[in-house]
Amino acid sequence: MISTKHTGPSWLILASVGIAAALVLTGCSGGGTAAAPDAAPVAGDIDKAAAAALPAKYTKAGVIKVASDIPFPPMEMFDENQKLTGFDYDLAQALGGKLGVRMELMTQAFDSIIPSLQSGKHDVIMSGMNDTAERQQTIDFVDYLHAGFSILVPAGNPEKITTVLDLCGRDVAVQKATVQAEILHGYDDECTATGAGPMKIAELPLETDVQTAVRSGKAIADVVDSAVAAYAAQTAGDGEMFEVVRDPSNPAGYDPVYTGIGVLKKDSELSRALLLALEAVIADGSYEEILAKYSMTDYAVDAAGINLGS
Repeated sequence: MISTKHTGPSWLILASVGIAAALVLTGCSGGGTAAAPDAAPVAGDIDKAAAAALPAKYTKAGVIKVASDIPFPPMEMFDENQKLTGFDYDLAQALGGKLGVRMELMTQAFDSIIPSLQSGKHDVIMSGMNDTAERQQTIDFVDYLHAGFSILVPAGNPEKITTVLDLCGRDVAVQKATVQAEILHGYDDECTATGAGPMKIAELPLETDVQTAVRSGKAIADVVDSAVAAYAAQTAGDGEMFEVVRDPSNPAGYDPVYTGIGVLKKDSELSRALLLALEAVIADGSYEEILAKYSMTDYAVDAAGINLGS
């Protein structure tokens, strides 16, 4: 289960404001708040099979409420005009068009995002969430990406990190409630064998907090989804703040996993409708266009599916 939320130390909260501004990512606070009004779907985009499969309560309401941990670039973020954008946002709008309803992204802290579904506050999750066996005990995933994790370091790579084992015995930061900490702990035995000991992993509330920790020297590296790492390296400080460690043995990142839309198991009809909508978005080329827009083509799924991470 996802752990409960906690507040980070005061230096981190203050510093995260600066990096959020540098990334043009001034996000909303609080759970369950609509991030921005979404455009109504275009009637001509509706896919008959997907729309017919959508449970009547969503069709009647005209909206599917989407829990999303904003900001988490390039998945969800705000542009310079404070308009919501990002891969998840664009894909959600395309899916809503096929279903004939709005997909309304609403801010929800990641460490309480599954409970937000269980409480009925939201209908689905779209927040760059990885499809794992543990999470599948509670929710199903309509999978739309397949990517690994990368190591993000300060520009110039001052600590000369070349592989994940160079992080052994060192201070590393990850976002709280993500799977990165678990993956890194999987290297504990190898790290111990090197004599350096296991990594010292700090789990922080937001990805912006993690990046701030790296910038301030509180951590030597951020381990995060490859797409997120690449985007930060390309955009933060006009591309001069971070760089991604290129490990020749893992060109697509470490431990590739699926990322999907989270849906409660009892809402299997909704999962089926979303799957049909995703298949339609892939078929008409919209999926490929959205991937290309965010330089994420390498992370496309070969085919849409449910619980591909099994």
